[in-house]
Amino acid sequence: MDKVRTVSDTKRDFYTHHARPINSIYRRFIEELLVEMHLLSVNVDFRYDPIYALGVVTSFERFVQGYRPQKDKDSIFSALCYSVGGNPEQYRREARTLLTQVKGMSVSDFMEILKAASSPVRGDGILCETLQAIAQNSRFKYSRLFSVGLYTLIMELDSDLVENQDQNNQIFGKIAEVLHLSLEKLQKDLDLYRSNLDKMEQLLAVVEDTLKAEQKKRQKATQQTQTTDSSVNSNNDSKDDSINS
Repeated sequence: MDKVRTVSDTKRDFYTHHARPINSIYRRFIEELLVEMHLLSVNVDFRYDPIYALGVVTSFERFVQGYRPQKDKDSIFSALCYSVGGNPEQYRREARTLLTQVKGMSVSDFMEILKAASSPVRGDGILCETLQAIAQNSRFKYSRLFSVGLYTLIMELDSDLVENQDQNNQIFGKIAEVLHLSLEKLQKDLDLYRSNLDKMEQLLAVVEDTLKAEQKKRQKATQQTQTTDSSVNSNNDSKDDSINS
């Protein structure tokens, strides 16, 4: 019997792929995402799918926005995927493909694809194929990251849908029905995602303001030093002129 990987195993793999320190502002989110992806990867019912991949990519990009240097950000994402046996290029590629497919699609078009997910006839396109596989999998393992992927698709479809409570309930209600998900759980996870996103954006705004204030203080201190040096040099020049006279 294969030994089940532990969180420690996954963390060790992560830091093998990304050896540099992680910015303290983002560390908690990255570690929580790593643990979440690990727990799913060792669950016997979990199966990777493009909507889950979109959720991972979106969560990472939204919560790690502004991370510097950029090469470290890319390295961290790759390490997250590799540490759970995934491929970062596949995650990003399939996330892009999903978004490209729904871009310009009408709500009614999406609902038709969703409706076809229950059909035994194989559909066309990555979105329909993914929804069909989930709808017909009685042991589908739902996750918060999957809900973020769904939310991202709907936002790309029509961002106003998530602001209109009636339309929101209607479309997510239909998704929950077709995919055999708990609507209450789905909505709860999305509310938490939006709330955490707001908090992170507020934190980043405070950090940015603090950095700007510190930069101004440094510039002011530099200017004062330069002014003092200029004054000292001027006085020394005056003394030299007096001596020479």
